Amino acid sequence: MRHAARPGSRRRCGHCFASRPCLERAARPQGGGGGGMLATGTESLLRQASVCLILVSREVGAEELGRFCARVSALLQAEDWGPDALDALRRLFLIVAATKYSRRLEPTCVALLQTTLCSPRCPERLQLLCAAVLREMAPSDSLSLSCDHAQSSRQLGLVASVLLAQGDPQQVRTVGQCVIKVLESRQPEGPSLTYLLPVVSKVTSLAPDALPEEQTKALSKRLGEWLRYASVQQGAAHASGGFFSTPRARQPGPVTEVDGTVATDFFTVLSTGQRFTEDQRLNVQAFSMLRAWLLQGGPARPGAADADDRSELEGSTVSVLSAASAASHLLPPAEWLREKALEYCQRLLEQSGRRALRKADSDLQKACLVEAVLVLDVLCRQDPSFLYRALPCVRALRTRLCGDTACVRALLPIAQFFLHHGEAAAVDADAVCQHLFTRIPSEHFHSPMLAFEFVQFCRDHLVLFGSNLDLLRTSFPNLFKFLAWSSPALTSGFVALLPVLVDAGTAVEMLHLLLDLPSLTAALDLQLRASQAASERPLWDVSVRAPGCLEALRDPQAQGLFQHLLRAKASGTVERLTPLHQLLQPLASCARVLQCAQAVPTLLRAFFAAVTQFASGALASQLALLLLERSDSLFQVEGYEADVHRVLSSQFPALCKLHPPLVVERAKELLEFVGSLGGPRSTGHMLTSVVWAVGEYLSVSWDRRCSAEQISRFFEALEALLFEVTQSRPSAALPKCPPQVITVLMTTLTKLASRSQDLIPRVSLLLSKMRTLAQSPAVGPVHGEDDLGAVRTRATELLNLLKMPSVAQFVLTPSVEVSQPRYHRDCNTALPLALDMVSRLLEREAGLLPG
Repeated sequence: MRHAARPGSRRRCGHCFASRPCLERAARPQGGGGGGMLATGTESLLRQASVCLILVSREVGAEELGRFCARVSALLQAEDWGPDALDALRRLFLIVAATKYSRRLEPTCVALLQTTLCSPRCPERLQLLCAAVLREMAPSDSLSLSCDHAQSSRQLGLVASVLLAQGDPQQVRTVGQCVIKVLESRQPEGPSLTYLLPVVSKVTSLAPDALPEEQTKALSKRLGEWLRYASVQQGAAHASGGFFSTPRARQPGPVTEVDGTVATDFFTVLSTGQRFTEDQRLNVQAFSMLRAWLLQGGPARPGAADADDRSELEGSTVSVLSAASAASHLLPPAEWLREKALEYCQRLLEQSGRRALRKADSDLQKACLVEAVLVLDVLCRQDPSFLYRALPCVRALRTRLCGDTACVRALLPIAQFFLHHGEAAAVDADAVCQHLFTRIPSEHFHSPMLAFEFVQFCRDHLVLFGSNLDLLRTSFPNLFKFLAWSSPALTSGFVALLPVLVDAGTAVEMLHLLLDLPSLTAALDLQLRASQAASERPLWDVSVRAPGCLEALRDPQAQGLFQHLLRAKASGTVERLTPLHQLLQPLASCARVLQCAQAVPTLLRAFFAAVTQFASGALASQLALLLLERSDSLFQVEGYEADVHRVLSSQFPALCKLHPPLVVERAKELLEFVGSLGGPRSTGHMLTSVVWAVGEYLSVSWDRRCSAEQISRFFEALEALLFEVTQSRPSAALPKCPPQVITVLMTTLTKLASRSQDLIPRVSLLLSKMRTLAQSPAVGPVHGEDDLGAVRTRATELLNLLKMPSVAQFVLTPSVEVSQPRYHRDCNTALPLALDMVSRLLEREAGLLPG
């Protein structure tokens, strides 16, 4: 936060530690005119940036790293702490940081880095770089640092950061003890403590029990003092020593509010001023670590002593009146900190209602709102007596923010607050969640930070939703807007959410929307662009080059489809969006649409993994029919159809396995699907899986309703399809049919013939033709020798198997009892060996066989 920064400090680049004010100054035109001359430092800064990019993009070998370490060691040993040393340390940090592999530096270099870090004469920037390099080397066996080596609180903070990065639990406790001792000192002229509070927060996060109870109580007391009793006067300006400087001109004034008025209450992070005192910086740091301290530090683990003190103060029951009127100095440290934290948060909520004069202050108000409500939630969970004091201000805040789109992120912690305490506070949490899931995704889907926090909120509070889980499930079309717009960042979150979102009532509609997710991205992009003035659209907006898309959005005939695609809740109905796909086609090449299309296969796998856990036979049949229908009605994005077909083709057999009678129940639709396949569509993954499923499950063994007439109809359709794919010549519009399709068709036809033996002569003739065709020299250049060899081998095996119909029926259509162990699935054992055995018997000992 801005108040915590030291006067004169500068933010530095995360890669090369270049000073940002220097970068801005270097890029600023010189002189008062409108000339385009760049500053003289621009060339050197660009050169440094080029070096950084080269170091990041290429691998630095061990030999080169050794030479570079020798150079760094020479500079540090000579105590040459000028620009050369600074540049060398920057590059060394890049080398060790910009790699996934661990780097090992020379022991001499590591020792000199530690010596430089602890030197009282070394400039601060070099010490920051030394600490950064040593942290990247963690864990390191050659580290000899100790907190005793630090000669100032700033050095202690840097040394502690290196030691904590080692991950040694004992060292974490040692660092915590050392830092706490410094923080316990109350000397007003002592070392600055602003460097040490972040170390304490890190220690408690790594090892919550690292600090003894007494030290925890002492620090809790001090945190409460820093929160509540920081100075309300601005920090004194440094004396310039000039002739006209007077003591009167250097008198500090009071801090102000964000709206410019003089502050009349205690100092908080939202108080403004030109300069800040030490205790004001500690105030800001104490608030920044307050929630983590409450959750992981002392107040989250109330000890027996605190319980005894509370019982002495409040008696056997805790009443709201006694908690509010108790004297602060009588409270135990944990209660003292909670009390001051409550006052601080209430003050922040009051300050957040002021109109900020600067945008930076307005952004800080929003961030503080979120943190303040989260802290109030923790306080009320740890001590229910705080609920009745916090509830009025949280209620008023929610009423104020419901109509304020600028502070929408604060509605998430408010919803969390009411989910935790709604029952105790007699507040309808359903209404809060209803507003949250209905309006926010529809209006703010384009905010990436809000999208991430919203999905995380859903994941973290699934247990708390309770009866609201149905609301969450029916709101999935709205939630998918976040996913469609920010799919790379949210895919993993939705993979975790899908098992909760999907149920029997929404599975079909959700699968449709998942398949339409790229078109939803295009529609959202179109909606967002249409809501802006033409002059505000960025130049790279595709809709500028395709104005027909914007006109389609206003077309009354397309309005119904757009509204269905952009619906906020599950409607229970399904619309065919093929006309809408055609209208949105100019947006198919947008980067955001392409990213979304790449995420859909992963989401589909997660969806089917969840659905197969509870799907009934009727639902499995519905989903299988949906796969057939949607396989040829997808939004045409580059590579999208092929990726989706790969997933759907793997899931169709899984649905058939879940409900084997599906093939007989959906015989009409399957025949229509197979009959409609031809041309380019006859080479896809879906065809292979559907044909395999027909051969596997179209049998009396799986469904007594299966008839010889059905088998004959499927046989004729598949026979015609096999003839078509083998007789067609490949071209640009008709790609080569893969051998997998041909072999699966031959195998399925053989399976069907083994179940209706009247078809055996037909399939035998067909297999003979296929074997002859595979041996033809004219076909060789088209398909390749390996592909033809696979077809030849399969045709020969199936022909030999059909010479013994009873064996063929046993091998190709085993009974449920025999097939239950599924040994024939193992390619190293059953079916290939059985086919090979039959082939050998028929070829070598034909004279011994009957007939």
